[in-house]
Formats: sequence, C-alpha cells, structure tokens
Amino acid sequence: MAKGNKGSGSRTMLLSVLMSAPGPLILGLGLMSGRSSTQIADFVRRSAELLGLVMAFIVYRITTKEGTCDEERRKKLERSSNAFVGAMMCLGGSLMILLTFLSGSEDKGNVIPALCISGLGMAANSAFWIRYTRLERKDPNAILRVQARLYRAKALVDTCVTAALLAVLIWPLSPVSLWLDLVGSLVVAVYLIYCGVRTVIEAVKEK
Repeated sequence: MAKGNKGSGSRTMLLSVLMSAPGPLILGLGLMSGRSSTQIADFVRRSAELLGLVMAFIVYRITTKEGTCDEERRKKLERSSNAFVGAMMCLGGSLMILLTFLSGSEDKGNVIPALCISGLGMAANSAFWIRYTRLERKDPNAILRVQARLYRAKALVDTCVTAALLAVLIWPLSPVSLWLDLVGSLVVAVYLIYCGVRTVIEAVKEK
C-alpha cells in the first residue's frame, strides 16, 4: 500500500471513530425520554458498530506500520479484525430484532435526539462510504474494503431509521407510525445481519 494512502486511510478511520463515538451517548441519553423501538435498536446498533470501528482502527494502524508485521501476521490480523466487525454487525442486528418484538405500542416519547443523529448519520456515513471506496480502489486493503461495506450499510440503515422516526414524530400513535417504526427496526436488523454474515464468511474463507 502506498505511504500516502496509508496516512489517508489512518486519518479517515480515526475521524470515523471520533464522529461515531458521540452517537451511542446521545442516543442513550435520549432513551430517557423516548422509547421508540427503532430508537432503542439504533442505540444498540451504533454501540456495537463503535466497538468494531475501534478494533478495525487499531489493527489497521498495526498492519500498515512499516516493519511491524510480516505478510502472514498482517493477513491474520486483518481476518480477525474483519471477522470481529462482522460479528458486531450480526450482534447488533440480532439484538435489534429481539428489542423490536419486546417493545410495546405505547407512546414513544421524544424521538427528536435520535432523529437528529440518524439524519446527520445519512450525510456523514454516505461521505465515509465514498471515501473508503476510493481509498480501497487506489490500494486494495481488506480492512478498508470491509469499512466501505460497513459504511454503505450504515448509510442505508440511517435512511431507513430517519424515515421511521420521522413518521413517529409526525404521526404519534397512528397505525402508519407504529408499522413504520416496526418495519424500520426489522429492515435495519436484517440488513446488518446480512452484511455481518457475509463479512464473517469472507474472513473465514481467506484462511
């Protein structure tokens, strides 16, 4: 991998970690006043993804540092990192399905904090998706490839979450908002599990 691309990749990953870190905290505080199943699911999803991002960043720094890893160790660390990211996606999706069916149809409370986070997430995650895709095309790297896939999923998921929470805000307790809230959570969960399983399978096959 070119030296310039290593630096760009490292800076991009650090920025993605820093920008993702406030999300779970803000959503966690928002859950004190809002109880939308999509909001709860989004909190779980972002927390699991943050763990995966931190892991990927650490491994990326180790594997791209000159003289730190031989080829065999680099590939082993990359496989482990990508498998962990995939597992976090599967975990987030599985917990979201469980939480979706456990939550009731009562008043969902204030969903504005979660709506703001998901709206900003659509823009930020789309930008990171494009950025990681370009970096990986310049110099193919297993970690960057999985990050591009993760951020594509995050961008699409945030679009779905935003639509569901907007419906809850505009039409509270209406059948439309209740169904969109439910469907929004399930779509988020299924897509995350699909991407996670695909990522884990690819990591295992590379052994």
